Amino acid sequence: MNKKEVAHIRKQFKLDHDLLKVFDILNVYIMKDSSEIYHYECQSFALLDREKQELYMGNFKKLLTGELGQKLFELKFQEDAEEPTRVLLHQALVTGHTEEWMNLMLLLVEKMLADTKYERDTVVTFVRGEYFRPTRERNEEAEESEKDEMFAHPFILGSVNSTEQPRKTLLFDYVEREFKYNVLVDPIIKLSTPEQGFFYPSVTDNASDVNRILYCAGKSNEPNHVFIDQVLNAEKTVTAHEERTIFEDIVKEVAGEQLDAATIAHVYEEIHRVIETNEEEEPPKLDYKDVERVLAVSGVENVTTEKVERAFQTVVDDKHFELKASSVIPKFTSKSIKIDTKVATITISPQDLKFVKQVNYQGKRCILIEVDEDAVIEGFTLATETL
Repeated sequence: MNKKEVAHIRKQFKLDHDLLKVFDILNVYIMKDSSEIYHYECQSFALLDREKQELYMGNFKKLLTGELGQKLFELKFQEDAEEPTRVLLHQALVTGHTEEWMNLMLLLVEKMLADTKYERDTVVTFVRGEYFRPTRERNEEAEESEKDEMFAHPFILGSVNSTEQPRKTLLFDYVEREFKYNVLVDPIIKLSTPEQGFFYPSVTDNASDVNRILYCAGKSNEPNHVFIDQVLNAEKTVTAHEERTIFEDIVKEVAGEQLDAATIAHVYEEIHRVIETNEEEEPPKLDYKDVERVLAVSGVENVTTEKVERAFQTVVDDKHFELKASSVIPKFTSKSIKIDTKVATITISPQDLKFVKQVNYQGKRCILIEVDEDAVIEGFTLATETL
């Protein structure tokens, strides 16, 4: 699943969109104290008040918002899972009976409750429906619209939302002309900040892929591994932050702990070039051969295939492991790399790292930054000193 496919699905989630149909919605309320289903309600989405529909659509769109590898993760199902969720979801996807779909979703909630305690009352929402996408790319010269040939993709979306107690408020009654203390006891469902969820099935080459699922985390780089493993029965995922750490450890294994700023800049520039020149639909990945080439052309000395293979084996215990190029490189925007010192934190764009050096001046380590104009601090031009 790539960024473009996720964006296509996400933008369908708005009311009256002609490329999206939502059939049924199931809400399940879980009590934190007992970790049991307190109440559930299944109904046709079309019969909900429009205000409710808008709230749910906002929730679903929020759930599907984020970067792949950071907040959204395409996962393969485990092959050897007992009572696999893949089978349950596929049965729910293909059934034409609302009651059967509801019962299968309740079984999934039971898996969520097994050996799990929730800190707050929680609401799990499931919807089933279908979205449409063209069977081919639009031909600008053709007279037909891209909507002339559409293919329906059935889906199931699940969202997990916590609740909070309403705030105590003071109201003014215009009729009675008096101030009143407002007492509310009903918990508020936090639809605007989903804790986690999923979208099934995933998409591969614009086609539904029932062997994969899109997991949606509540916060970037914080997937719930217990939910992924025990509820979805999906394979372990690696976040973009973890991949960046893996890459850094591999480079340290090959080149040592210390690198000059120019070499670091060349490494990032080379990986950025790989991303920019990629012509495949899937985002580029780096295996040990790619990392060897990147380090070699960036000026790292004594780089060999054996060294890089050994580094992969040491760090991730798999010399054939592949890193997403977009995960290991900082965004090529201004102020994207931090240089941390005890005195100050300096932010600089990757392509400007070549102007930074760590030097020894009068027995002290100093950061030297080459600039082509006067430095200004709080409106004052910094005086130039000759060392």
